[in-house]
Amino acid sequence: MKTVKELNNIKEKVLERIELRKREQKDISLDSRNMQEGMTHVLVYGGTGCHSSNSHKIIELLEEKVKENGLDEHIKISLTGCFGLCAAGPNIVIYPEGIFYSHVKLEDVDEIVEEHFKNGRIVERLLYEEAKAEDCIKPVNEVNFYKKQTRIALKNCGVINPEDIDEYIACDGYQALAKVITEMTQQEVIDVMKDSNLRGRGGAGFPTGRKWETAFKYDADKKYVICNADEGDPGAFMDRSILEGDPHSVLEGMAICGYAIGADQGYIYVRAEYPIAVQRLQIAINQAKEKGLLGKNILGTDFSFDIELRLGAGAFVCGEGTALMESIEGRRGMPRPKIERTAHKGLWGKPTIINNVETFANVGQIILKGADWFKSIGTEDSPGTKVFALGGKVNHTGLVEVPMGATLRDIVFDIGGGIPNGRKYKAVQTGGPSGGCIPAEYLDTPVDFASLAKIGSIMGSGGIIVLDETDCMVDIARFYLDFTVAESCGKCVPCREGTKRMLEILERITNGEGTPEDLDRLESLAETITSASLCGLGQTAANPVISTLKYFREEYEAHVYEKRCPAGACQALLQYFITDKCIGCTKCARNCPVSAISGKVKERHVIDTETCIKCGACMEACPVGAIIKK
Repeated sequence: MKTVKELNNIKEKVLERIELRKREQKDISLDSRNMQEGMTHVLVYGGTGCHSSNSHKIIELLEEKVKENGLDEHIKISLTGCFGLCAAGPNIVIYPEGIFYSHVKLEDVDEIVEEHFKNGRIVERLLYEEAKAEDCIKPVNEVNFYKKQTRIALKNCGVINPEDIDEYIACDGYQALAKVITEMTQQEVIDVMKDSNLRGRGGAGFPTGRKWETAFKYDADKKYVICNADEGDPGAFMDRSILEGDPHSVLEGMAICGYAIGADQGYIYVRAEYPIAVQRLQIAINQAKEKGLLGKNILGTDFSFDIELRLGAGAFVCGEGTALMESIEGRRGMPRPKIERTAHKGLWGKPTIINNVETFANVGQIILKGADWFKSIGTEDSPGTKVFALGGKVNHTGLVEVPMGATLRDIVFDIGGGIPNGRKYKAVQTGGPSGGCIPAEYLDTPVDFASLAKIGSIMGSGGIIVLDETDCMVDIARFYLDFTVAESCGKCVPCREGTKRMLEILERITNGEGTPEDLDRLESLAETITSASLCGLGQTAANPVISTLKYFREEYEAHVYEKRCPAGACQALLQYFITDKCIGCTKCARNCPVSAISGKVKERHVIDTETCIKCGACMEACPVGAIIKK
């Protein structure tokens, strides 16, 4: 069993190699590229995205080649978690210089070892594009994507090896837990959390300290702490990345919560579809138990707290707290009527705290650095930072963490690099299936709980999907309703039947069969479903429809009255035409799968719109852009 003194000894022992990765990095002159002498640390990112592109095999091959060349005493190869820039993966960063290699393949390993490790020359062709300045090479922390972020929940992701507890300890890991169980009362811990005004990052934004205090005040022979890691929004991977890159931060946050409310048992409800997260969580739990940081008499005190994993089968509704508890208890995951708060009667009828992954990842740093430090970041109503999964029509897709109050423009254009292919920004969809679509006129809206609510959207767990001029807003609403219908548990009629009827209407509209009355029916159904559904899934299911009807009604009307899709996305409403740009090369005709195109060589061709199946093969094949759709 470890004592606080032994924790500090581990920290001192490992700190040097961690600080090597964190120290200030400066631009490297193009005229002087010899690497610094001494220990070189090579971090290979091992989140799910990079892992799917063979990062695990890159690590193995790097270790093999480094050893073959007798460099293993001076070069340390380490696995780490997701560092966020998914669009550039697989990624490698080499310290102490912070050299950032992107899109690394197995066949690049020999060149990295030969040129960089043996000869001290940077492999310029592998450098991340933005790292190449006119007269220097920028280190990773000077790249715009990272430079403009503030990392709290993600501070260790991409820096430490998530499978090595000593590296977490070297970054002040478990110091907050040691502090609360040796120096603070339960009420003092809760007071710090209340003063920080940390709001739940799972979507609802309920103040964490107030929730904890409610559970603390109820007397019970047993209390529970649950980490909701059932992340199911399309395009969302915030929680997964934290679990894969810094699992101990979540374990520590849960243990602190357990101490504060008087619980000795915690559960992490995580999707079975997250195998890397599950594996690293189990490794972290085992390591924490071995060092006496979980289990009986933690750090020699009388506080005991254990954590177990519970794997979800992928039901979106199990992200709702009461459905999640039903699942843990061994029943079908369906919401319960909320007669009493979970903090009063939750898991097995006992006081229970449920927070999501990102919320727990903030707890340790708030305890160590104080509530005032946390409140100095973000806004008064929404302090701290928020992690977002940035996806869709944006150049730099990935994981970003910004202070609350940063604008959508900051996220999409400054960090995300704007819209690809020279297209126009149209909207962002925030909050997943429960959120809304925000048009371009609100691009400078601060991203916080209150500001998004005012314009008809929510922050949700943190998904941001960027849409451009080629996206049809009616079809976007249809997509999210299709997801919600599939994921509804069916327990209550408004959600089970209402969302299905809304989907049928949207399908009619996108197929060119909509009527003016359908728009009225959508609004009526949206109001009923929102007010009458049992749980948050149904209560927010209509949000994508409500927001698109509000801000993009003209697109609905074009579909209904003109049988036209302004974005050119709804296939049933499209027609392809060949303009006078046609040079008669016959490529379009040769690529048409149904022979709908006719014409002679060097003459303008014609599409038979009755035969055309609107597959777009002709448009892709045309070398001069002579084919349009409208």
